[in-house]
Amino acid sequence: MVQSPVMGRLDKKVALITGGSSGIGRAAVLAFIREGARVVFAARGKERGEETLREAESAGGEAMFISVDVSQSEQVRQLVAAGVDRFGRLDCAFNNAASATGAFHLTADFTEEQFDKSMALDLKSVWLCMKQEIGQMLSQEPPGGAIVNTSSVNGLGGSPGGSLYSAAKAGILALTKSAAREYAPRGIRINALVPGGFRTPMLESVFERASAGDAAKRAAIERQYADFTAVGRIGNAEEAAEAVVWLCSHAASYVIGHSLIVDGGMSAPFR
Repeated sequence: MVQSPVMGRLDKKVALITGGSSGIGRAAVLAFIREGARVVFAARGKERGEETLREAESAGGEAMFISVDVSQSEQVRQLVAAGVDRFGRLDCAFNNAASATGAFHLTADFTEEQFDKSMALDLKSVWLCMKQEIGQMLSQEPPGGAIVNTSSVNGLGGSPGGSLYSAAKAGILALTKSAAREYAPRGIRINALVPGGFRTPMLESVFERASAGDAAKRAAIERQYADFTAVGRIGNAEEAAEAVVWLCSHAASYVIGHSLIVDGGMSAPFR
């Protein structure tokens, strides 16, 4: 008796992932490939992007990497167009690119330039991507798809020393919920991932900056950060990627406008 091949949760789907060269984005690229999706992913860093592409192809997946600044509308348009030209449609999108520009200052100490840059990289970029992704998902046959936007537990409330980052991430939640209500009747599910602390290059850079390179101080900061969670550890990027895969899969077909908090219980006392 010949057995049927094992089907992945996203088999034959086409996915677009931004911020895909490191951290949660990179883990998502590899998770989507494992689940049978064909993946177009973007990041500003060309070297790390090409390294992730090699990993995806080594795992037997079909993938395409494009170096893009997703805060630039024309580059985003070209990104989506290139993915559709290669794979024919767009079924899933994970808008995950972010920056720590809006952190490490008190609110009144940020410059106007820092404000504009933070909002462009962390909030406007998500809207620009959604604009192109939704347009494509509505125009294709059959229409529809699933979009996940990365927010943060910092977007659930205030974050001393990170007001601009928090404001942008809070904006993503409102953007997600508004768009989810608008486009669900037309077959597009839109949700938000709300991650806590995950072991990523971005978090590592935060620890490094906060400790000013002092190894003992850094270890203490990391331990304190881990202790904020219920499980007593910092998450692995793959754990966040699994949540994104689920949100994009048919298993989450009735999940719309949801803010999925994946933080090891960090924010549980406050929500």
